[in-house]
Amino acid sequence: MIETIVFDVGETITRDDRYWASWADWLRVPRHTLSALVGAVVAQGQDNAEALRLVRPGIEVAAEYHARELAGRGEQLDESDLYDDVRPAVSALRERGVRVIIAGNQTPRAGELLRDLDLPADLIVTSGEWGVAKPQPEFFARVMEVAQTAPDRTLYVGDHPANDVFPAKAAGLRVAHIRRGPWGHLWADSPEVAGAADWSIDSLAQLAGITER
Repeated sequence: MIETIVFDVGETITRDDRYWASWADWLRVPRHTLSALVGAVVAQGQDNAEALRLVRPGIEVAAEYHARELAGRGEQLDESDLYDDVRPAVSALRERGVRVIIAGNQTPRAGELLRDLDLPADLIVTSGEWGVAKPQPEFFARVMEVAQTAPDRTLYVGDHPANDVFPAKAAGLRVAHIRRGPWGHLWADSPEVAGAADWSIDSLAQLAGITER
């Protein structure tokens, strides 16, 4: 029985469209160009930040992020960035008595913006706030601390095999891989992902059925 569900953020509960569009505008390249480069590095199994380095070789991403913030062009997140199934799915899980946590690889600022959306979650936290990021085992150790349930009663939901599926499974958690976003679609039919994930889903609405089993 699943008692706690932990959600990844990017391309699990939020779309990354605005994120990459804002970087393209900041770096003064067409949005399509950066989008295509993100797809290319994803297909090669690289960190998506490599797309920024292809546009501007030698870029210090953290420093550039800070410069954007100082210029008033930092991170933004509002209701339009949420996938349509997020609020109804999370609300349904809470009504069933499932503990809901949102924990992904994001900045402290993203954590603030997510909490400002007043999502019906028990806890919202980011890697930037914890000081450790996926796929490090320490991240999933922190997940287990806040989950307050046994690993086999805790489900991690994410789209990225290397950051979500494989390390969550290695930590002893149950795993649901969602076919959403570039990573989710690209690797949805991978035998390795299918073998590691306990469930493969197309919508967060399917989680209610999983908790009934």
